[in-house]
Amino acid sequence: MDKITVYNVREFEKPMYEDLNHGRFELNLLTEPLSEANVDTADGSIGVLIDGTTTADAELLAALKNMGIKYCFTRFVGYNNIDLDAANARDIMVARVPSYSPYSVAELALTMGLDLARHVMAATDNTNQGNFFLQPDYFANEIDHLTVGIIGVGHMGAAEAQLWHNLGANVLGFQRHPNDNPDVDFVSLNELLMQSDIVSLHVPYFPGENDLMIGAIEIGNMKSNAVLVNTARGELVDTAAVADALEDGNLAGYAADVIPDENAIDGKQFDSLDDIPDQELLSLMKHYPNVIITPHMGYDTQPATKDMIKVSFQNFQDAIETGETENQIK
Repeated sequence: MDKITVYNVREFEKPMYEDLNHGRFELNLLTEPLSEANVDTADGSIGVLIDGTTTADAELLAALKNMGIKYCFTRFVGYNNIDLDAANARDIMVARVPSYSPYSVAELALTMGLDLARHVMAATDNTNQGNFFLQPDYFANEIDHLTVGIIGVGHMGAAEAQLWHNLGANVLGFQRHPNDNPDVDFVSLNELLMQSDIVSLHVPYFPGENDLMIGAIEIGNMKSNAVLVNTARGELVDTAAVADALEDGNLAGYAADVIPDENAIDGKQFDSLDDIPDQELLSLMKHYPNVIITPHMGYDTQPATKDMIKVSFQNFQDAIETGETENQIK
């Protein structure tokens, strides 16, 4: 029986891995992320399963190769934390989970957008300080009078579009290759930015190709009372431009479940907020009650987790039995 070592597994997730394994693999379930410091824990394994908390660079992949590891798979959609060139050079196969329960992220994006549109965060910040006055800034619109723009109408973007559409909102979408989604009116990116009350980002991140795709120009094209939601990747949004727009009153709010260089922050407990190493993020969190930052929790639902485990196990089984998997990254 082939041995698979799975990293960053929380205790309550272990029974799910065992139940969904169906006896196919010998499982080594570890609670810590994979790193060069603990790479020896994969000894005797044919493959490792990681998530976004591991940076699989050339050094780590070389160490895996020296141990006889053939597969370095991620259970996430994104794989920019894996050095593909280094993996190919060492003949280590890389595969991912291209999709999981799309409502996991979609529901969080909707919740964030609606919280900001109804000024829940700002009101809560005030009431927590004893201020229960009804502020003029709390004045809001209702869902059936909102226009929501979805940038990237794939699995997750389409799920969020459906949720908003069913609630009565007008939904716009931007995609390089528009489809026949009945919940969305496809428009240009500029038109979406100019018309939307809530802009929600659902595109994959390709380093060197779409870094900071939402910057000062794009935010400048948005309504001054609009909010921006990012549940895709932190590198897609220029947080400095967001801070400037919030300061100048040209953006009503920002919500992000993802941040740049999140491995330096997510999964860590800081003694003080001031200890966060990202100064732009720190400024956003300290100075603006209309900013929501969460610790990459969009995927963290039971249906999504089960999907990630099932697809990951199938990736291993296909790779071992046939030498390839449809979810292989080349």
